[in-house]
Amino acid sequence: QVQLVESGGGLVQAGGSLRLSCAASGLTLSRYTTGWFRQAPGKEREFVAAIRWSGSSTDYSDSVKGRFTISRDNAKNTVFLQMNSLKPEDTAAYYCAATVVFPVRVPSPYNYWGQGTQVTVSS
Repeated sequence: QVQLVESGGGLVQAGGSLRLSCAASGLTLSRYTTGWFRQAPGKEREFVAAIRWSGSSTDYSDSVKGRFTISRDNAKNTVFLQMNSLKPEDTAAYYCAATVVFPVRVPSPYNYWGQGTQVTVSS
């Protein structure tokens, strides 16, 4: 059974940092592109970042480029999202997902999804 489990969310003040983790079981993340998406209440799910299975290529939305960094630890079968200089508009539920395609910024090609972790940034 494939599971993606996100962790690391929480409440932080604007300008602060959080590190999200996406741990996989039943699936080897080093064979997949792993992406992070976010969804705020009343809004569509939005692409944040993705990392190719080899780790050699990454992709970021314009809204987070320069502030967020996606990385992977294949030995731990985990992908991370380091979020710095957080803004109130970053507040959302954050989801990790896996696909065999890269690059891809829309949710539909992602086959596997986690349950999400909440990030709240106060002003």
